[in-house]
Parts: sequence; C-alpha cells; structure tokens
Amino acid sequence: MGRILVVSGVLLVAVGLAWPWLSKLGLGRLPGDIAIQGEQGGFYFPIVTCLAISAVLSLIFWLIGKL
Repeated sequence: MGRILVVSGVLLVAVGLAWPWLSKLGLGRLPGDIAIQGEQGGFYFPIVTCLAISAVLSLIFWLIGKL
C-alpha cells in the first residue's frame, strides 16, 4: 500500500510540473466530450477524456503490479 501511495504522489507531482505541456495535448476537448451551452450558462462533461485517462491509469497500475 505504501508503495502505491508513493508512486501516486510522484505521478501527481510529475503531472503538476508538466501541466503547461500537457494542456497543449487537448485533453478535455476530445471528440465525444459533452458540451451544452445555454443562455444562462453551460454544462460540460469530458466523458471521452475520463475514459482515456482511466485507460492510461489502469495500464500504469497494472504495470506497477507486475513489479
């Protein structure tokens, strides 16, 4: 459990430091993300972005589990 927490913390720090470059990838604006604009405001749900991030995190944790 401690190993997973340390790896998760390191990954969060790495993503935080790399955020200026990661934001240029277009995550959050992928085709399939739901965006509804109205007069009073809007609703945005990045469903495809969530699926992509989930797949990448699943792969990372699977690889860590193999160690």
